[in-house]
Amino acid sequence: MNDAAAKPMNDAVAKPIASLDEIRFDNRFTAALPADPDAANARRQVMGACYSRVEPTPVPAPRLLAHSAETFDLLGFDAELASDPQFAAVFGGSTLLDGMDPHAHCYGGHQFGNWAGQLGDGRAIALGEVVDRSGQHQTLQLKGAGPTPYSRTADGLAVLRSSVREFLCSEAMAHLGVPTTRALSLVATGGMVMRDMLYDGNAELEPGAVVCRVAPSFVRFGNFEIFASRGDHDTLRTLADFVIDADFPHLADLAAPDRYVRFFDEVVQRTADMVCEWMRVGFVHGVMNTDNMSILGLTIDYGPYGWLDDYDPDWTPNTTDAAHRRYRFGTQPHIAQWNLMQLANALYPLIGEAEGLQAALDGYVPYFEQKWSAMMAAKLGLPRLDGDGDSELATGALGVLRLVETDMAVFWRRLASVETAEGIDPAGRIAPLADAYYRPDEVTDEHRSATSEFVERYAARLRSLGISDEARAEAMNGVNPKFVLRNYLAQLAIDSATGGRPEAIGELLDVMRRPYDEQPERESYAALRPDWARTRVGCSQLSCSS
Repeated sequence: MNDAAAKPMNDAVAKPIASLDEIRFDNRFTAALPADPDAANARRQVMGACYSRVEPTPVPAPRLLAHSAETFDLLGFDAELASDPQFAAVFGGSTLLDGMDPHAHCYGGHQFGNWAGQLGDGRAIALGEVVDRSGQHQTLQLKGAGPTPYSRTADGLAVLRSSVREFLCSEAMAHLGVPTTRALSLVATGGMVMRDMLYDGNAELEPGAVVCRVAPSFVRFGNFEIFASRGDHDTLRTLADFVIDADFPHLADLAAPDRYVRFFDEVVQRTADMVCEWMRVGFVHGVMNTDNMSILGLTIDYGPYGWLDDYDPDWTPNTTDAAHRRYRFGTQPHIAQWNLMQLANALYPLIGEAEGLQAALDGYVPYFEQKWSAMMAAKLGLPRLDGDGDSELATGALGVLRLVETDMAVFWRRLASVETAEGIDPAGRIAPLADAYYRPDEVTDEHRSATSEFVERYAARLRSLGISDEARAEAMNGVNPKFVLRNYLAQLAIDSATGGRPEAIGELLDVMRRPYDEQPERESYAALRPDWARTRVGCSQLSCSS
């Protein structure tokens, strides 16, 4: 998020908001940008407009299932506001508050490498913008609140299972320290939604739900691409100037075209920062289309995401991507660069020459490599990767993870407990790592030898630096999470909520609030993925309907 955009807290936001009527909206996006002149909520191509005004679809029986105390605090909402019977009605889409200006964005995008034309918010409706406790604007957006002009052949609704995943993952990522949109609330609609989860012709009715997402902006790469693709350079420039003024104000006084080049350069760096954080915690986005890339470098649109259980750079959680694996874990840095190239192409008409954009794009790889190096050093408990020897340790650690089926999160936590003193039996030194193996019976003497060779070099390096085991473990455990939102954990919460116990959602969220702490009473949440979850639907791969 852009700290430079924040204003000092004032009296208007210092006092907690105790009632829904006290929420004040300051809708910069709709005030500054061109609107769709057609007020009909009908599927169509929307030309020359950044958004269409559209109201959420009222739901039969809205009921609050979960909310984020941290996001409440961010927005200055009093904790008791969740108990207001009208809260679920508002954030389930049935009631509008004074000052709201509900709308859906118009954007395009490249999906799986191919230009898809107009896409837009097909099941997301922004209610409006509020000013948070720090003075920064935050957009409140409902996902699953009904059809919009961009819904194409879909109904604009969301089911409980996908909504639980979005709610939990948004907050889990924030607690991990990964740039992300946030989630305010999860509301059951009381209605049923028809979905074919596996796209195999077996559609079923499922309970519906709505998530309220929160971010300073929901503008994506695709917002720029749609206008560039249509040759609508006036709207493209209007959008770019608005985004810079609103979210990159330190660039606002720069003259064109330099302001657009500098803007793109910052987006390059924010995107690299975000993806590096994904790689640190083992997160796989699953749908890195350009319409799912935030201009602020925030993780956005939690669809078929997943965390690596066993470390496999070729794994994707997306069943739609199973054949080509374009969005697998190991390609995420490259895909981010490709997506940035599409954004550069979209901004080119505002600049008229490619040199500045190309220089910024060329800076992606060295910048990402710098961030990657610092990230891997931190994971290893080293002050930095100093020279080829340290770089080989980093690649060696990843190589050991691939020798046999090894849990990524457990491996890094156990590596922090490896003793480095001289004279320790090599077999004893690597013993803590055995907890990370999914198939201990498949670990051969060759695997143990390769692991031992790496660990001995690692221990020697730490001794040479004079880093104590205690200091190293504390540092490593601050960047290597013990608890991540494994897909099977989310699925268990979904099962419980569907079965009438929504409290399980809050219980899982509470674990994810402290992902780096030991939490000994919650060891089961940090265990290896159980074997039954290896292939169960919802516990391994997910579809875009999951």
